[in-house]
Amino acid sequence: MSESEQEARMAIEAILLAATEPVPPQEIAQLVEIPTTRVEEICDELTAEYAREGRGFTIARVAGGYRFQTHPFAHPYVERFVLEGQHARLSGPSLETLAIVAYKQPISRAQLAAIRGVNVEATLKTLVARGYIEECGHEPTPGNPTLFGTTPAFLERLGLDSLDQLPSLGDFIPDASIVEALERGLHVRPEADGDGESEMIAAELQSGLEDS
Repeated sequence: MSESEQEARMAIEAILLAATEPVPPQEIAQLVEIPTTRVEEICDELTAEYAREGRGFTIARVAGGYRFQTHPFAHPYVERFVLEGQHARLSGPSLETLAIVAYKQPISRAQLAAIRGVNVEATLKTLVARGYIEECGHEPTPGNPTLFGTTPAFLERLGLDSLDQLPSLGDFIPDASIVEALERGLHVRPEADGDGESEMIAAELQSGLEDS
């Protein structure tokens, strides 16, 4: 390995170690003065190197950038280290609202309320305060209502690089024949209130937010 190549690897590691948020490969390329494609190759090489050496950390690409994060194997130990209650959990209503925004964005306050069947003002304020959603424009209708969408912080907490990596809605919805069989066998009446789909998606998001 040439001296310049080793220097680039060391520089990328130092940048990611000092960063508090994912760093886009284009920004790293400008700082290190190498092509963006080479930055991506080096990050892949370092990730593979850490895996071979059994390190407790890795380089992950999330929210359009790179960051250091703990290896999934070490999660139980990291959880023991973090003080219980240090990260307040989102409530069920907040998670359901976040799930709807994630899959239906951009979406207005009125549309959210119509889907959930309740006032969403409080949950919206909570999600904006946590940095998971933000205003992303206005709907071209009378009154120009504000539209909301997820933020890079949302992707970062879930460990996703883009919204395209969100689980398919079909993964949460059983086949119609299965639903019919369950209703016949268990004599369960469909709930009149609530959005079952959003509740299932919310459970998935909660898992992601807790694991990140």
